[in-house]
Amino acid sequence: MGTTVMIVDDSFFMRNILRGILSDKGYNVVAEAASGIEAMKYLHDRKPDIIILDIILPDSNGLDLLESTLQSHPHVKVIICSGIGQEPIIQKALAHGAKAFIQKPFTPEKVIEVLASLEG
Repeated sequence: MGTTVMIVDDSFFMRNILRGILSDKGYNVVAEAASGIEAMKYLHDRKPDIIILDIILPDSNGLDLLESTLQSHPHVKVIICSGIGQEPIIQKALAHGAKAFIQKPFTPEKVIEVLASLEG
């Protein structure tokens, strides 16, 4: 089985786009979550290798979710994928353990480039 990925974004449209990009490149999308609560449930059940995480979620802040995820599952590689691209937010995400930041809107090539950089 290839690298497993969980997508956490409250937008069905965005989850659908990301799932298509990942599936086309052979990644195994093991879960999709629209909220922080769903994400934590799937994290424990599915144990993904990589999480693509939005910052704005209906029930939590993605940066807080990043911290709690890495406390309970330090092996998971988290990529923040958000339309909030101010430099202080990006730096905070990276300082709190995110492996990369993808700015929305993104190209499929950018998503694959970031994922490929985590494979090594």
